[in-house]
Amino acid sequence: MSRPDSVESTIVDLDEVHLRLDSAAGPVNILRGLNLRIQSGERVGVVGPSGSGKSTMMMVMAGLERPTGGTVRVAGKDLDRLDEDGLARFRRDHVGIVFQAFHLVPTMTALENVAIPLEFAGAADAFDRARSGLEAVGLGHRLSHYPGQLSGGEQQRVALARAFVAEPSLLLADEPTGNLDIGTGATIVELLFDLAERRGTTLVLITHDPSLADRCDRTVRLMDGRIVDDGTAARAERERVAGD
Repeated sequence: MSRPDSVESTIVDLDEVHLRLDSAAGPVNILRGLNLRIQSGERVGVVGPSGSGKSTMMMVMAGLERPTGGTVRVAGKDLDRLDEDGLARFRRDHVGIVFQAFHLVPTMTALENVAIPLEFAGAADAFDRARSGLEAVGLGHRLSHYPGQLSGGEQQRVALARAFVAEPSLLLADEPTGNLDIGTGATIVELLFDLAERRGTTLVLITHDPSLADRCDRTVRLMDGRIVDDGTAARAERERVAGD
């Protein structure tokens, strides 16, 4: 369900964002003038063919990729004004990320993996909060297990707990079920949406699954580095129908 406009505020603002990379064959335009606003608490699905720029747009939102043109403002921060240390602090304080590959540290237990962002933030109760985070995703009995001792679904649960444990205002998920079977993926999706809803987290979800995108408040479509539909018209129509 969409949040009322009266309580919304913009958390992501992309203004004419371009990204061009040099290659042996010449410059390659990855992003071509993206304009996108996402409201606080909104759930946005991002779809488009492979190579359309979806993951790159997410990386720009996270401050992991610097655009070559335009401005990126996230959670009140102008990312182009931050140096690398500033961007690291920005991600620590505001952004959680879940990738298709789980990106867990293999030599750390599930508890230690989830505690990492809290320890970076200097939280004295890092392990207590990490334990609570793992319990929230049904892994309270796997605290001392290493990633190699966990199934794929369990590893992605650990990644979810790590992404949410610092209570980010923005969660970015890039094909979070891509490496999982259908049943396990469905469980992860339910956890993802439930955690985002209960904590009021803004969710940006990249997916190739139209039914998954339909669960979001709106769907943004990319094609060849451009946003061809930002989903606002469809969202407005759903809200109009719901209000009738």
